[in-house]
Amino acid sequence: MVLTFAATVLLSPLQRRRGLLLILAFGVALCLWQLGDSGLVDETPPLFAAAGRAMSTTGDWLTPRVNGLPRFDKPPLVYWLMGLVYALPGHEVWDPLGTWAARLPSALASVLMMLALGDTVMCWPQKDDACPRRTGVAVALAFALSPLVMVWSRVAVSDALFCSTLGVSLLLQWRRFAAPSTQPWWLAWLVLGLAVLTKGPAAVVLTGMVLVLFALLQWNLASLWQRLRPLPGLLITALISLPWYVAELLVEGQPFWDSFFGYHNLQRFTSVVNSHLQPWWFFGPVLVVASLPFTPLLILGLLQAFVPVRKGGALCQTEPEGSLQSFAACWLLAVLLLFTCAATKLPSYWLPATPAAALLIGLAASVSPQQRPGLVWAWGGSVVLAGLLAAGLWASPFWVEWIYDPEMPTLAAELLASRLVLRAAVFCSLSVLLGIWLAWRPRPGRLLALQGPLVAFQLFSFLPMWALGDKVRQLPVRQVAHLLVASQKSREPLVMVGAIKPSLHFYTDQVVVYEGRSAGALVNLDDRLREEERSGWSGLPIEGPMGSSTALVVIDQGTTQRRHWQDLQPELLGKFGIYRVWRLDRRTLEKRANQLKSEGFQTDWRQPRPERF
Repeated sequence: MVLTFAATVLLSPLQRRRGLLLILAFGVALCLWQLGDSGLVDETPPLFAAAGRAMSTTGDWLTPRVNGLPRFDKPPLVYWLMGLVYALPGHEVWDPLGTWAARLPSALASVLMMLALGDTVMCWPQKDDACPRRTGVAVALAFALSPLVMVWSRVAVSDALFCSTLGVSLLLQWRRFAAPSTQPWWLAWLVLGLAVLTKGPAAVVLTGMVLVLFALLQWNLASLWQRLRPLPGLLITALISLPWYVAELLVEGQPFWDSFFGYHNLQRFTSVVNSHLQPWWFFGPVLVVASLPFTPLLILGLLQAFVPVRKGGALCQTEPEGSLQSFAACWLLAVLLLFTCAATKLPSYWLPATPAAALLIGLAASVSPQQRPGLVWAWGGSVVLAGLLAAGLWASPFWVEWIYDPEMPTLAAELLASRLVLRAAVFCSLSVLLGIWLAWRPRPGRLLALQGPLVAFQLFSFLPMWALGDKVRQLPVRQVAHLLVASQKSREPLVMVGAIKPSLHFYTDQVVVYEGRSAGALVNLDDRLREEERSGWSGLPIEGPMGSSTALVVIDQGTTQRRHWQDLQPELLGKFGIYRVWRLDRRTLEKRANQLKSEGFQTDWRQPRPERF
């Protein structure tokens, strides 16, 4: 038996365009406003930004490079997009911090994801949705207001771009399934190729898992196979993505194979990388936090998707155009299953599930409580969670002072003085009051009313907090970079020991020799300054016309307390936050290194390392 989910309301093209314009306005405000007003956030984003900028300056668009070394961490699409913006004329004038160019791919990708979600909901209204335009806008905002998306849409890494390319590809797959006569079959596979160029083979694995789960849930594998055409589709995906992989393998050879496929893909899945060990249930709490305060609506949406639909006691099959909620549930479940099985777990791995979560939240809230009794409890739970958030923010004077980060020792005091947390409490409280009022007066699109104050929270509380964090944590590094460039003698090497901040390389636009704070790191540093070879830089002798007797060293306050870094008699050039800038006589450094060698410390910097910059 087939149960047809007929839409209550169909939108005209004009109504749909107006809805998309509203989503675009929200997207620009939430993702692009003040995008370049703060500096790059250490530690990973400067590596992406430096690789993208290097492509634009060197003309090598094949191999990403950072600090004179190849970077095989991710495929090139995000670097290409960053590099194209860095290559625009006058970039240094209109983007002095370099963050517009680095963050623009993430921001635009998130806006595109918002538009794709809203357009899909408005073009294919689901059962009992009395106001699909409001639902489309609410779904787009549910995505943009996810705590994960709020952060990663403004960070210069590849995660937001991967979320968007994979998400748009999956939505196009569902649109083709829902309307094969009007939707092209090949477009989804083309966009999937872009996802493979963003993050690698995980895009194909996730797509396959989503489609298999959806086919099992729909009991309609034959129709799905016929409409989506996976075999020719995968050929299109391969034609888009494989040429770069083949070219990179031919040029870079075994190091690329070992690093990208071995370390960054296979090893991350089968073993713990970079100490990111988490329990198997790690993504359960991440699911809860990533959808706050609408997690109860998400759970309701999941339950609705997986509870069999029956009519007259018989199991019913949902029509393709009414299956969006089921598709979103399979999408979210695929991400949950894949990354739960992975040995290495990070919160950002959940980002590809956030569009599916937004669909489940928006569709669950789109009907009236009379049609879905569980909605009363889900709505009440969301209001309660928002209330708990508001209460926690109001109590900030009691807990903010306990925040301590050795790299940001003044953060707690400045955060309290700014009263930004209390401003956030006002917006959350307003959302709670609206939620309580609408619980007694339910009406179509009421989720939008709950989201309105949260939009204000992001614009007027979250972004100022971001700027404050940049001032406390990142501004000292930029000040150090400016001093280094102004003070540097001819051929004088740049060094950073202790706290490793790749943004120093980005803002000096020179090779920086990074080392740790241990005694072995000091021995390594002395040897590397003479012997190491990198693209655009090589080690220098201490004496002679081609050498340098001094080095500019950036060292954090904690590292200066170590015995082996004391009594080196440096010239102090400046202090910025926790950082000290030294001009260090390399002969003194060499003498200290020889003492440490006599104590048994030896160089190990030539040994292979999976990640180095």
